[in-house]
Amino acid sequence: MKKLLILIVTFVAVTASAQQEPPPRKSIELSGGRAADFPVGPFTDSWESLKDNYKTPQWFIDAKFGIFIHWGVYSVAATGSEWYPRHMYGALLKHHTENWGNPKKFGYKDFIPLFTAEKFDPDTWATLFKEAGAKYVIPTAEHHDGFALYDSKLTRWDAKDMGPKRDLIGDLAKAVRRQGIKFGVSNHRMEHWDFMYPTAATEHDLYDPEYADFYGPPQKPDKNKASAMGPSAEEVMEGKEAPQDQGFLEEWLARCQEIIDKYQPDILWFDNGINSRSLDPLKLRLAAYYYNRAAQWDKPVSLSTKHDAYLYGTITDYERQGRAPKDITSHYWQVDEPIGNKFGYIEGLQIQSSSQIISKLVENISRNGNLCLNISPKADGTIPENQQEVLRQIGHWMKINGEAVYGTHAWMVYGEGPTVEKNKSEFDWRFTQKDKSTFYAYMMKWRGGKVVIKSFNIVNLGKIKKVELLGYDKHIKFVQTDEALEIVLPSENPNINISVVKVEI
Repeated sequence: MKKLLILIVTFVAVTASAQQEPPPRKSIELSGGRAADFPVGPFTDSWESLKDNYKTPQWFIDAKFGIFIHWGVYSVAATGSEWYPRHMYGALLKHHTENWGNPKKFGYKDFIPLFTAEKFDPDTWATLFKEAGAKYVIPTAEHHDGFALYDSKLTRWDAKDMGPKRDLIGDLAKAVRRQGIKFGVSNHRMEHWDFMYPTAATEHDLYDPEYADFYGPPQKPDKNKASAMGPSAEEVMEGKEAPQDQGFLEEWLARCQEIIDKYQPDILWFDNGINSRSLDPLKLRLAAYYYNRAAQWDKPVSLSTKHDAYLYGTITDYERQGRAPKDITSHYWQVDEPIGNKFGYIEGLQIQSSSQIISKLVENISRNGNLCLNISPKADGTIPENQQEVLRQIGHWMKINGEAVYGTHAWMVYGEGPTVEKNKSEFDWRFTQKDKSTFYAYMMKWRGGKVVIKSFNIVNLGKIKKVELLGYDKHIKFVQTDEALEIVLPSENPNINISVVKVEI
């Protein structure tokens, strides 16, 4: 009986510890309790202003291919995913304890000194991105973990003061822009509110007041409010408010303003955490600040957000290819797609082939979308060789076929083939158009000999004067009928990936 009583008391104590309420969230003190007002300019903090004044930058429309980068303190653990700081206090607690120790003694903060980035060479990165054919680059300035990769005056928990002891974002911005590539940043701080709340750890460092300005501390998710990670469809329908308090929200805006002023990003990307409708007043202040600053810089910029976080004034982003639009859209958008099975670097990351990635790029541009390919550097600042090789292969393809990518837009139909419901054919094609007389047909699955493009007939295209296969220096025979364009292609594909037929009328 005595042993049973001890077990019961121990169980109750452990349960109580696991359910301990966190201390209140700690936010930085701002002058007047608010972030700075937005500067005078064409934009105000209203949807009408965004609707009337915003225009998708032409550079984005023409770019088609960008690089996204998930790199941070979580890259040290190299386990699970970039959500390691969340799961080390939850689902990965056993792994963390066995490999790093009790999170009370070795918490997430203790990874920071190990995030040295000692081999990080921004010029080498930028050269690789240029070789890959990327026209813009978006690194994570701050992920859900709350550690800033830039030099911030609003927190000591940044890469300039800790870990690498350098401004990683600033250094990369300079290198990328030297290559003539547009530079943006992503900011995931909104999700930090309750991201690292302990779901399994009964002993941890998350509520230690010494680290409150880093951990928050993380708040307990509120079942009566929308998720800090972004509201579900049900939460939106129910009109649930975001859980963050006003102090946190004003700090979030101040941090965004700091990034805007310091790095003048060409694109500013946000994750699902800002999707809640209750955050609209704050988001409109951010948009007015960013776009009016850009007007002062005299440069076209854009926000990029998910779902309907912004009703106007943004480039819609879709996480992973499976969520991309399946037909041509009137608006321009992008997909952020990881090169591997995770966004952040992990041991044993499963890498996509260049053929898989190019296929997704083509699917997107045929529908008025872009592809922003995420890469996963290691904690030491190196990009793994297998990722580099894929990027180089994409770049090789771009050198041959880039004219069919950059500066093009969707045609009247995005494609025809076995999987295209409206335009079924035995041949699998996707289409883009560059101007009134130049069209491109991407052969998704190679077929040598006589092939046909039913969509390219006299009725909807006009008289064809020239057909060529990009990267193939021999003459291509063709016949245009009222029903189709008939082409004779070489038996062997001259390209290791998708080949492109250029048609001029």
